[in-house]
Amino acid sequence: MAQQPNSSGNNNGQIANGSLPPQPPLSDFMMQLEEYQPTIPDAVTKYYLSTAGFDTADPRVLRLVSLAAQKFVSDVANDALQHCKMRNAGQQVKTKSKDRKYVMTMEDLSQALGSQGVQVKKPPYFT
Repeated sequence: MAQQPNSSGNNNGQIANGSLPPQPPLSDFMMQLEEYQPTIPDAVTKYYLSTAGFDTADPRVLRLVSLAAQKFVSDVANDALQHCKMRNAGQQVKTKSKDRKYVMTMEDLSQALGSQGVQVKKPPYFT
């Protein structure tokens, strides 16, 4: 069956039906980036972007890349913590759950990075 366009000429029914909530304009986000100080300093981001062949003078672009890198590191660390918790779930520990300290292993980190598409291999001298 062929899909019939709606009366507005837009094939995306969600937008035409108004089911998506209104979004703030991109200009508001860009203005917030001007005031935001990311965890990764602009100088570090600029250095790594320049070594990759990307040069920019716009601090908003640097902060956007820093924010994306910060999100990536945060997601990987959170995934590694979840892997660590699952690995330790089978072990009976007599301490309170508040007092538990988790140790991130290379195995946890490798699994978390693997779910993000990054393959980690140990050097031969570690095996």
